[in-house]
Amino acid sequence: MDTQPARPLLRPLPLLFLDVDGPLIPFGSPHGHRIYGAPGAAGTSGGHPLLSRVDPGLGPRLAALPCELVWATTWGEDANLCLSPLLGLPVLPVVDWPESSGADGRDGTHWKTGGLVALAAGRAFVWVDDEMGDADRRWVSAHHPGPALLHRVDPRVGLADADFAALDAWLRSHAS
Repeated sequence: MDTQPARPLLRPLPLLFLDVDGPLIPFGSPHGHRIYGAPGAAGTSGGHPLLSRVDPGLGPRLAALPCELVWATTWGEDANLCLSPLLGLPVLPVVDWPESSGADGRDGTHWKTGGLVALAAGRAFVWVDDEMGDADRRWVSAHHPGPALLHRVDPRVGLADADFAALDAWLRSHAS
C-alpha cells in the first residue's frame, strides 16, 4: 500500500477575457496615437486600418500575466489571425458568442456579461474591456460565485502601465 501524502490539487489559473477594440486598439484622434506599423501589419490580407495602433509590446506583457488568455471580442477567430501574430501570442481560445436575446442589455448590463459569467463557470476571471460599467459589476457579483474583476480600460489610451499593474496584482492574488 502506498503511504505517500496526497499532493494538493492546484486550482486552474484565472481566465482573462480580452476585448480588442479599445484595450488593444485605442480610439480617438489619429494624431494622438503612436503608430507601430503600417495598417494591415502582420501579413494580414487587406488588414484592418487600425492595426497600426496595436503596440506589439503588449503581447509579452499579456503573456506574462498569471492567467489563461481568452479573446472576448467580436473579432472572433480574426483575433488569432490578425492580432496573435502581431503580439507574439499563441492561438488563443475565442469566446463563441451566443445569438443575442431580446433581453440583452435591457437591465443596463453589457451584452457580453452573461456569456462571460457562464463561460467562467465559477472560475476566477478578469474581463478587460472598455464598455462595461457598474450594472455589469452588480450583475456579476450577484450571478458569479467565484472572484471576478471587471477592468475597464480607457479606450482613448488602450492598455497602459497602470492597467497592467492592477491586472497583475489581482491575478497573482487569485492564481494560487
